[in-house]
Amino acid sequence: MLVFGERDDAEKVAETLGEWFPELGEPRVVRETLAGEDDAEDAQWLVVVEGLDESRLTKVDELVERYEGWRESG
Repeated sequence: MLVFGERDDAEKVAETLGEWFPELGEPRVVRETLAGEDDAEDAQWLVVVEGLDESRLTKVDELVERYEGWRESG
């Protein structure tokens, strides 16, 4: 799971990952509101991608960093 503060960033990363790894299918972009948050603008955007093996994670991490996001397992 990749986490971003901005929807546009999440969508760009999802599109790029879909191009890089077409065998994994198109990653989903979903909005996650943090528990207890009163302000919906504080919601994070997630890119859900499954099936990435360890050999691809370095490349993915570099892409995520460019868009000021991070990767979480889960």
